[in-house]
This record gives sequence, C-alpha cells and structure tokens, in this order.
Amino acid sequence: MSKFFITTAIDYPNGSPHIGHAYEKVLADIIARYRRLCGDEVFFLTGVDQHGQKMQQTADNEGVNVATLANRNTRKFIALWEKLGVHYNGWAATTDDLHKNCVQKILSALHDQGQLYKKAYKGFYSVRQEQYLTEKDRGEDGQFGEEWGEVVELEEENWYFRLSEHADWLKTAVSEGSLGIIPEFRRAEVLNAIERASETDLCISRPKDRLHWGIELPFDAGFVTYVWFDALINYISFAGYRSNGTASLPDFETLWPANAHVIGKDILVPAHAIYWPCMLRAMGFTDKQMPTLLVHGWWNIRRKSSEGESGGPEEKMSKSLGNVVDPAQLCERFGTDAVRYYLVRDIVTGKDSAFDLERLISLFNSELANDLGNLLNRSINMTKRFAGGLLPPITYDDDACKAVRSSLDNTTRDYRSAMDCYDLPGALKSINAHVVHCNQFIEKNPPFELRKEEAQRDRVLAILYHLCESCLHLSILLSPFLPEASDKIRRQLRAESRFKGHLENLAWGLLGPGHMTGKAKPVFPRIVVDEEKG
Repeated sequence: MSKFFITTAIDYPNGSPHIGHAYEKVLADIIARYRRLCGDEVFFLTGVDQHGQKMQQTADNEGVNVATLANRNTRKFIALWEKLGVHYNGWAATTDDLHKNCVQKILSALHDQGQLYKKAYKGFYSVRQEQYLTEKDRGEDGQFGEEWGEVVELEEENWYFRLSEHADWLKTAVSEGSLGIIPEFRRAEVLNAIERASETDLCISRPKDRLHWGIELPFDAGFVTYVWFDALINYISFAGYRSNGTASLPDFETLWPANAHVIGKDILVPAHAIYWPCMLRAMGFTDKQMPTLLVHGWWNIRRKSSEGESGGPEEKMSKSLGNVVDPAQLCERFGTDAVRYYLVRDIVTGKDSAFDLERLISLFNSELANDLGNLLNRSINMTKRFAGGLLPPITYDDDACKAVRSSLDNTTRDYRSAMDCYDLPGALKSINAHVVHCNQFIEKNPPFELRKEEAQRDRVLAILYHLCESCLHLSILLSPFLPEASDKIRRQLRAESRFKGHLENLAWGLLGPGHMTGKAKPVFPRIVVDEEKG
C-alpha cells in the first residue's frame, strides 16, 4: 500500500463560495476516492486561509469582529462541501494555534539562517492582491492593470525573504521536473515568471499599524506575517510538520511530498510555483521533496445573445458583473449527482470552460438518466421478469457476449489510464462507451423477443448475466465521481458486498451463480425544467 497526499488551495472566506471553489474540491475529492479505489492510503487536506488585509477591511466595513466574520463565512464553505459530498481527512484553518506555532517556528529558523532581513520600501501596493508591485507590473500604457484592483503608494519598513537567492535553483527544478507541474504546458509560464523572481525578494510581513489580523513575527512584535507566506505553510503544518508527534496529525515523514497540490491557474505564479518551492528549499527540503502542482482552469460564463439565447461570448465570473453561479443553489435545484457530474465532465483539467446550465441538464438526462439509468432499469427488470431475479450458472457463450466482456476490459483499461493522468472527462467517456455498448447489445439481442423460444433460454440467461455484471462494474468505476449513486446501483443489484477490494482485483464474475438481484428504481430521474421558471 502506498501513500497518496492530495491537497487543494485553501479558500479565502471573504465572501461566499462560488462554482470555481466547488469544482476544485469535487476534482480533488474524485481523485482521492480513485486513489483509495486503487488501494492507496490517501490523506486529503483542504481548508481556509482566514488571515489577510481584505478580511480585516471587510470586517471593519461591516462593523464586526474579524474573527467572527472569518468563522461565519467559513461555515458556508464547510456546508457546501457537505452538500457536494466532499470528504476530506484534514481540515486546515490558518487561525488554528497548531498552524500559528508551525509558522512561527519556520520564521524563527529562517531568521536565524539569515534568510530574512529588514529594509525600508517606497513604492506601489495592490490592495486586492495584497502584494507590492514593480515597474514590470505596469501595462504597455504605463498603468497598473485592473487585475491589481486599487493600487496605493506606500513607504514603510518590512521583513523580506531572500527569494532571489533561490531563483537559479528554481529554474533548474522546474526545467528538470523536480517541481512537478501538471498540465505540462504550464511549465513555460512558470519559467518565464522565474526571471522576475531572480531580481526581487519577497516581502513577508506587514506592519501592525496597517494590518493586525495575522500571525505575529516571533522576532519582531511590530509585524504580522504576509498572508501568502502564512497560508502556503498550511500544506505542511496540518500534515504534521514540526508537530512533535501530535496524535491528531499524520506522520509527516511518510506522507510528504504532496502527490497533487490542486490549485487554480491564477495562483500558480507567483505563489505556488515561485514562493512555495523556494520557501521549502530554504527550510531544508530537497529536490525529491518538492510537491506536484495540478493546475486547473477557470469556469467562465457564456453571455446570452441580444435575443436572450445562449451561445454568446465568454466572460469571467465576477461579483461586480453579477454573473456568479451559486453551487449550493444548483445542488438544491438539480441534485448533487448532476452538479458533481457536470463539473468534471465538461471541463478538461487544466483548461477553462464556460458554465452552461442547459449543458448540465442535457448531460445528466442523456448520459445518466437515458443511457446508464435506462441500462440499469432494463437489466434488473428483465432479470426479474425472465429469470425471477436469479442469475443461474451460465452455460452459453457467443461472439456477442465475448464482445461485451472485451468492451468492459477496454473501458476499465482506458478509465484507469485517464484517471492516472487526471483526465476525468476521459474516464467518464470510457464509462459511457461501455454503457452504449451494453444498450446496443440489448437492441441486437433482445431478451424480450428471444425468450419466446425455449431453445434460446440459455442465451437469454447469459445476456441478462452480462448486463447485470456490467452494471456492477460500471458502478465501481463510477464510484469516485458519484459515490451515492454508485451505492444505489449496487443495492438494487444486491451486490453491496460483492467487491471490497481494489481495482487490481476487479475481474469478471463478481455476481456468482445463484445471485438474486433486487428491485429497479430510477437512480437518475430525469431533470424536467419548468419552462416558465427557466
């Protein structure tokens, strides 16, 4: 049994979760469930980054305590993960004393090593991104772009991390693959960003007279830790680093490095591909201890045309534009299965996609309700009608039956290959390929017609067995994506205990002779939209 450590970017609870948050957590949850299905011992870490200037400003504007705001908003995120069926092993909250102690130990060690120094600075600061800007951050028009939000000029002392000292090493680590980056095309983006890192150091503090909501520097009480330097450390603090064997945490030495840091493309550089590996190296981590970054794209939204039809140009979701999709409302309206399926079925991992409500409904109704759901219902109902629900020993075999088994072998192989490469849409397409094959198998070999001839009885029983066995295998492959629906399928087959192993042991013949199937009930009831409500 091998270890698999997966973690997502911790969310900033300065508001409510949106569809991008939901996608990232569902993506990570599916990967974690798949690795468990492969037999790995999985630790899935996620959480919230509760510090920072924006949290303090929002709390001041609302007239509430900043800790109260952080905890209130955090509950929204936790509630959504429960609704989406996201099951994690570790929860990170950067206000936790365990995390604070770890951050301060790291700061003290880096300070003692001479990796931190203090200096005065005068220049421009992005309030939105909570970082200092250089002249290279200006656009061709000489202005700071809208991505920086409000930009102010500041003059103050701060503490700095010698980031530039690690730039040459980082370039080699990225070029040679010590720092894993998936998908591969993101590597060039990181290499370009390293050039800037070689010229500047990272400011890792904020004066308390400007920001009090953060972790105090252990060697200078007038400052708190910069939110990104603080937040990134959650990946190791809640994984047991410097925990002195705290019982509630995993064994860091056997868990690290992270097999997959699941992050959005907007925080690849500089935070995760520049700051984080350089911080780790300064702490003493080796090239072999660098994590792998799994970088996903954004969910945009497609504007409607002037006639009110979908299919217009894409635009980024934004609160200011009023086009943010609420995933909790989607779950309430269409169900968790529909939302989980759509989120990973219609976006290529690493690339952007445009949210399309009509597409969500269409995919669920066609691939789940019509194809898989119909296959399950027909298989169980025909077995009940034509065999009394009993699967006897199979004595008949022909090319059509062999083709079903071959199709399932191909599906399982293609599914595993896709999942191992984080190609979740590809894995679902492989599942759908066998569903289509089975439905065509029924049409070409209709049990309801063949049963009229007594001489065809053994053939009918073989057809029913191949259908029920296929449905069980499909439920297992589908389980990382739709765990509750998968359980329902197995219950209807009365096969809950027929497979308790790992994918390596998944083989034909799970439903032995004498197995009695259950009663069919729609697992994927069609989504019917009230045209007046939309």
